[in-house]
Amino acid sequence: MSLTETCKRETEITVPVEEIEKETAHVVAGIAAKAKLPGFRPGKAPASLIRTRFKQEVRQELLEHVVPKAFRAKADAEKWNVVGTPNVVDLHFHDGEPLRFKAEFEVAPEFELGDYRGLELPYAEPQVAEEDVDKRLADLQKRKAEFVNEDPRPLVEGDYALIALQTIAGVDGEPIKNDGMSIHLGDPDTLPEFNQNLVGISPDESAEFDVTYPADYGQERLSGRTVTFRATVKTVRREELPEINDEFARDLGDYSGLTELRDAIRGSIRAERESVAQQESKQKAIEKLVDAHPFAIPEAFLDRQIENQIDRQLREMAGQGMDPKELAKRIDWEKLKESRREAATRDVRASLLLERIADAESVHATNDEVDRELNVIAKREREPVAALRARFEKDGTLSRIAGHIRTEKTLNLLFEHARKVAPEPTPVVEAPASETPEVSE
Repeated sequence: MSLTETCKRETEITVPVEEIEKETAHVVAGIAAKAKLPGFRPGKAPASLIRTRFKQEVRQELLEHVVPKAFRAKADAEKWNVVGTPNVVDLHFHDGEPLRFKAEFEVAPEFELGDYRGLELPYAEPQVAEEDVDKRLADLQKRKAEFVNEDPRPLVEGDYALIALQTIAGVDGEPIKNDGMSIHLGDPDTLPEFNQNLVGISPDESAEFDVTYPADYGQERLSGRTVTFRATVKTVRREELPEINDEFARDLGDYSGLTELRDAIRGSIRAERESVAQQESKQKAIEKLVDAHPFAIPEAFLDRQIENQIDRQLREMAGQGMDPKELAKRIDWEKLKESRREAATRDVRASLLLERIADAESVHATNDEVDRELNVIAKREREPVAALRARFEKDGTLSRIAGHIRTEKTLNLLFEHARKVAPEPTPVVEAPASETPEVSE
């Protein structure tokens, strides 16, 4: 066998004449049992006639059976861990001669697992300042704000207003209508055209104006278009914020007062920052492992990784209302694969390394862990757990869930046994206030 520095291999295989004749007899018998020839009942035509009359069929079926069988036998004997389907070249097959061919194939990479315990990783226990708690409290206060109607007057910047909005030009199909749209004039999230054209308008008055949407706007019907709207002001509103006190805390959930709420918020922020910091640290662990293990990757693994990434991306686009079939037609697949090759190589290498570490440490997903994840998904999708399990077992999702759990447990092991060092200062990324803390309302 020819060896290279990649995962590609090549071998020459010879099948003796005796084996060819034996397999040919089986093939001829199988064809004879089904063949309909004048003057013969099925299965009674002589083998010589079948060989002559169905020469091409016999040859094709013989090759389809013998070549894979001969390759598998040699791969098993040599203990090759073959990935993908071999490419058969230089095939020589003539009557009365041995069958000879070359097989080009790939094997799973072989590598020595280096040190993975005691990795030096950046990590520091997160700190939460009182200002952080104050800011989160202010966000919660704003979510609890009430809007009170004011006496009719012209709108000014900073006002809240309830408007009726309708497109009158610029969109395809039925007009877009919203008879109860709340708007905050002057807010950074409010498009400038609304701020400019609604200031000075009083209740029951209307304004018509154009709004130009960016190409990457979230709604496909509006993205990249200049749309003409008619907006009618219905009411002017004033925002009234509740006072932050013990009563405010009790209204949010099972808190005895403001002190307990502040403690809960502090813990929530710390948990958020701890999760982010640990994820960053675990990502560094993966990068260090990949850098320390520069082994070759089979093309079959790379192709699968890139195709999975592209499939996920197309599904996300489909979820945003785009047609994945139309997108697929416009994609230069070879160019796209090449652009993702380096990142996909590192992803595959990381996956293989984490699998090897999990094997070495006997890390597995338990039935209870898989069941907990299934219960979460079933609750979210409002589907019975038994039905969800049956569907996931059939389409392979269940094994992917177990694999994800195993990977996370392996990363936790790497983090637990790492040597933590102070990270370089980075800006704190806050989670959206609407998601945390988890308080009932």
